[in-house]
Amino acid sequence: MSSSPVPADSLRRDAAVIGLVGLAHGVSHFSQLLLAPLFPWLKDVFGVGYAELGFLLTIFFVVSCVVQTLSGFLVDRYGPRPVLFGGLALLGVAALGYAGAHSYWVLALFSVVAGVGNGVFHPVDYSLINRKVAKQRLGHAYSVHGISGSLGWALAPALLVPITVAVSWRAALLCAAVLAFVVLALLWVGRDALDMEVASAPKPSASATTGPESALAFLRIPAVWVCFAFFFFYAGALSIVQAFAPQAAGHLHDVPTQLAAMCLTVYMVCSAGGMLAGGFLARDPERCERVVGAAFGVAALIALVVGALELPALAVPVAFGAMGLAAGIAGPSRDLLVKRSTPDNATGRVYGVVYSGLDIGQAVVPLIVGTMMDHGAYRGVWLVLAALQGVLIVTALNVRHVRRAALAPA
Repeated sequence: MSSSPVPADSLRRDAAVIGLVGLAHGVSHFSQLLLAPLFPWLKDVFGVGYAELGFLLTIFFVVSCVVQTLSGFLVDRYGPRPVLFGGLALLGVAALGYAGAHSYWVLALFSVVAGVGNGVFHPVDYSLINRKVAKQRLGHAYSVHGISGSLGWALAPALLVPITVAVSWRAALLCAAVLAFVVLALLWVGRDALDMEVASAPKPSASATTGPESALAFLRIPAVWVCFAFFFFYAGALSIVQAFAPQAAGHLHDVPTQLAAMCLTVYMVCSAGGMLAGGFLARDPERCERVVGAAFGVAALIALVVGALELPALAVPVAFGAMGLAAGIAGPSRDLLVKRSTPDNATGRVYGVVYSGLDIGQAVVPLIVGTMMDHGAYRGVWLVLAALQGVLIVTALNVRHVRRAALAPA
């Protein structure tokens, strides 16, 4: 007996949600790299050092962390669509503020604005995906979501640096603002696809506690905190790859500067390809922890090889590509791992708390690894990367353990 065909209107609805959410997520990642590619120009214009410019990123991610946690409550209370529109508008305003800044402290002020805008996306995105996309297409939805983020990271330097060289850094940031507002307009046109009824909380029994405590009841779920730890270590590993690993590998293996600069691009492109494959693997929720564990096991092994062995220079970008492919394969199953630990009536809150681990990891780990780089501990940088990826294996498998323990009869 053949299975029933999937209705065309269902496919169209899911495609609209996945496409619009992916577009917004790409802008979020694009906005995370608005300033970093322009540091060489901003340093001279504002008369500050890289430490002061790096502090702008710390402001951004600390604010984003706080807002990400709080915005989950707003998503559950008012729905994801208005929160998403507000976040995109703030990213556009921040880019305009950067473009018109005439002092370092104005840049700091709009880093706060940008952090507030960036903080809404994960609670919004995953609430929409988990509630509006058919179960059989969730893996592909997570895959598109991850790919759009990687493309957003790749687009920022590719767009901003050439415009800065050709015109000015202010013109580049004005273009970034236009991009954010254009995407906001596109989402407004497709706003019906993003409409979602707010999930009602289950009616409490006579003995149940109501009010603020019940709204925070999800914090008592052990799997939520294991997922938070997973994303903290994941962000730490990613920040090493993005900021330090290419330079560290260049020193270890005599990689020419231009070739080392290509390593991150190779990683991101291969990661996007891995996410496409990972979307198919994520169709079976029962194996998501094993997929994540196996993929990061491969990534950790590659990091160990780069850090511990002597390699020819041309092998380094190949290693980055293989590591990116493995991390990309893990992406959709990683997101499904969180979904399986999330109560339906607390999607925004859970994703807000869990994904705040990303911002904390990106704020903390670079401070430690940056110090190692300053002291020439290039091999240690790669060994720390391998160790963090190893911790991800244990953490992913522990999610399954604590979830099963919670479901086991007393």
